[in-house]
Amino acid sequence: MHLPRSALLVLEGLTIDGPQTPRDLSKGLELAPRTVTYALQRLLHVRLCRKVPNLGDMRQPLYVADPKAARELLRKYGLDSTIRETPGHMGIR
Repeated sequence: MHLPRSALLVLEGLTIDGPQTPRDLSKGLELAPRTVTYALQRLLHVRLCRKVPNLGDMRQPLYVADPKAARELLRKYGLDSTIRETPGHMGIR
């Protein structure tokens, strides 16, 4: 599976910080909104994250990483050094 660097950064952000909106990801990762949208589409397509309702603001969905699959993929690319292994840290399941 080949993912662009932006998708790996978004996946890492979701894995470390938990569920986020595209706007939060864009600001936190300093990526263009269009880049984040494309990265999220790629991650959804390969089932590394999923979209859930944001009860605080239904206009902005939340995206949640699949913690196990994300850790495995990020380890493969050497991006796992910043990921905490805290059970339940990933938020919504």
